[in-house]
Amino acid sequence: MDTQTQKPTIYLYTDGAASGNPGPGGYGVVLTCAGLRKEMSGGFALTTNNRMELLAVIKGLEAIRWDQARVEVWSDSTYVVKAVTEGWLDKWLATGFKKKKNADLWLRFNPLYRRHEVTFHWLKGHAGHPENERCDQLAVAAYKQPDLPPDSGYRQEETENSLFEQ
Repeated sequence: MDTQTQKPTIYLYTDGAASGNPGPGGYGVVLTCAGLRKEMSGGFALTTNNRMELLAVIKGLEAIRWDQARVEVWSDSTYVVKAVTEGWLDKWLATGFKKKKNADLWLRFNPLYRRHEVTFHWLKGHAGHPENERCDQLAVAAYKQPDLPPDSGYRQEETENSLFEQ
């Protein structure tokens, strides 16, 4: 019997936030599976919203204890969702992330993503979805904590030179 069919689907809800962009930032994660629930969050002194959106997905995927899990990711980040669903990530990998922001996080994300059967869903943020709202609360509370650590992957020059870049 196929053991994959015995494993329940994991639902991964994520959100990232930054007060200023860049500014203090945080991520929030809610994982649910077979009646179980886990919440996680963290924050950094200086980062961007996109970094926190992506880090939320990474932290959620890192928390999954088995391989080849069926995971449904729900995010309000078009940046994260479209990077996967529209093939941007594969293009960035093929070109070695030339001048691409957040390459450190995408390289961390990629093996986690490939380890599982992941489906991405975009949902409108701040629209009353209970799990998305909870993730936002976690992310905001995380960046409001005192003495936040630095985001070692964030580079100021990436933000300063990207006014019109997509």
